[in-house]
Amino acid sequence: MRLKILLIVLTISSFIVLDACQSQDQLSYARYYTNGKMLYDQHCQNCHNANGTGLGKLIPPLTDTVFLKNNKSLLACIIKHGLNDSITVNNTVFHEQMPGNHELSDIDVAQIVTYITNSFGNKQGFYNVSNAGNDLKNCRD
Repeated sequence: MRLKILLIVLTISSFIVLDACQSQDQLSYARYYTNGKMLYDQHCQNCHNANGTGLGKLIPPLTDTVFLKNNKSLLACIIKHGLNDSITVNNTVFHEQMPGNHELSDIDVAQIVTYITNSFGNKQGFYNVSNAGNDLKNCRD
C-alpha cells in the first residue's frame, strides 16, 4: 500500500514539475511581454490608453489585429522614429503626428512590439531583438 501511495505521489509530482518547466522561448516571451508592458506604460499609454483604444480620431487604437499583423515590420520604425504621415487603422484615417522614442534600444522596441501585438485582443507571438534590429535597419527616413 505504501508503495502505491509513493508511486502516486511521485507521478503527480513529476507532472507538476514538467508542467512548471517552460522552454527558453516561453521564458523569453514572458520577459519581453512583462518588460514591454512597463515600457508601454511609460512611453505609449498616455496617448494610446491603458487598454490600447487610442483617442477618438486623434490617436489610433492598438486593438486592430489585422492592421498590426499586416504592418508588424513597420511597428519598430514607428515606435522608434515616430510617424509624420497619415495612417489608416480600422477604416479610420489618423493625421496626427506621433513623436519618436529615439532613446529606446532595439530590445526596448522589441519588448514594446511583443507587448502590443499580444495585448488588446492581439495574439501574434514573440518578436525578439533580432526582429527589431532587422526592421529598424529598413526604416524609411
